[in-house]
Amino acid sequence: MNIDTWQEIFATLRSNKLRTFLTALGVFWGIFMLVVMLGAGQGLENNVKKDMGGFSTNAIYVWGQRTSMPHEGLQPGRYVQFENDDIEMIRQNVPDIEYFAPRLQLGGWRGGDNVNRKGKTGDFNVNGDVPDFQHIQTMEFDKGRFINELDIRDSRKVCVIGPRIYETLYERGEEPIGSHLKIKGVYFTVVGLFKPSGTGHRNERLAATIFIPFSTFQSAFNQGNRVNWFAITVPEGKSTDKVEDEVRAVLSKRHKINPNDKHAFGSFNMGKKFGEISMIFVAIKLLVLVVGLLTLLAGILGVSNIMLIIIKERTKEIGIKKAVGATPWSITSQIIQESTALTAVAGYCGLTAGVIALEVLSKAAGDQLLNPQVDMKIALYATAILIVCGALAGLIPARNAVRVNTVEALRAE
Repeated sequence: MNIDTWQEIFATLRSNKLRTFLTALGVFWGIFMLVVMLGAGQGLENNVKKDMGGFSTNAIYVWGQRTSMPHEGLQPGRYVQFENDDIEMIRQNVPDIEYFAPRLQLGGWRGGDNVNRKGKTGDFNVNGDVPDFQHIQTMEFDKGRFINELDIRDSRKVCVIGPRIYETLYERGEEPIGSHLKIKGVYFTVVGLFKPSGTGHRNERLAATIFIPFSTFQSAFNQGNRVNWFAITVPEGKSTDKVEDEVRAVLSKRHKINPNDKHAFGSFNMGKKFGEISMIFVAIKLLVLVVGLLTLLAGILGVSNIMLIIIKERTKEIGIKKAVGATPWSITSQIIQESTALTAVAGYCGLTAGVIALEVLSKAAGDQLLNPQVDMKIALYATAILIVCGALAGLIPARNAVRVNTVEALRAE
């Protein structure tokens, strides 16, 4: 296509600026909204995933509650207390377990305890854990290490602290490794300083947590063989629902609980919850795509309609071209080129404006939207489809132009 053809195309589009602008606006708005909605949805998804950062998405948490049904002569209302023997029972009878962590905490799930160091005191979460827990809840270590098997075997009085503990009990720049903390009258040596891998409420709570060896917790704080709850992960490809049901069945049999008692155990299935969240975002993306494509279709139909009007207004011009020897293909190709040019320019402007809008939205939304961006492959595919559709939108007007009778066209006013 030579420069004369381009000049003719743009001269035609400029002949009625308002009509061309309104037509292009439909295409521009369609691609603009598609980019912004997809980007905003991705930003929201990124934010949710960051809040869950560090927590295994294939994890299950199980704790004891009160029974609600009688069983084997035992009355309802019994509190279910896990013990060390439950650990081996689960390991032996539930095969699809990747990591398994029995857990303890001073004061229960939302409890805490005063921790002292050199005259400074803070209220923090104190957990008894095993080495496997670092695979269930990943952490980044600024200094030192997590609890290891020797700590468990020898019931060492060591601990691993989060950043909130360091900020409260230590001077800035002070070395924490090798220092001592006093918890309920017992001194522990700090062997690690970690920081959470994500943000959000769970990670804020984790930042104010002290980990000590599970065996040490039981002996130092007179817990006997008590276990507060279990944290479990399953291998990739295995069902968290299946493992959860198997764990419940094993615990029900050991503690003489009615198999149909749904209240004896509390549980949180991260795998199931993560799957639900993922499906929500898939549905949002599909909805955005459908709405965006329908908006684009409306813009394409607008291009087709405006080209029909232009053909009617240029009847005499087309008649002259045919009279001087213009071929049907030359007339058809020019109409299609005009339609494609209008669609491509409007689509590119919409894509550019959408990307700019996402940058502005990212700064304005702050922590609510994390890195709201659209997959450029999707955006480019949408733009390519838009251009193809723009060419097709000019096909019907082009066919009408070719059918114009030369004599009648020359008589047209």
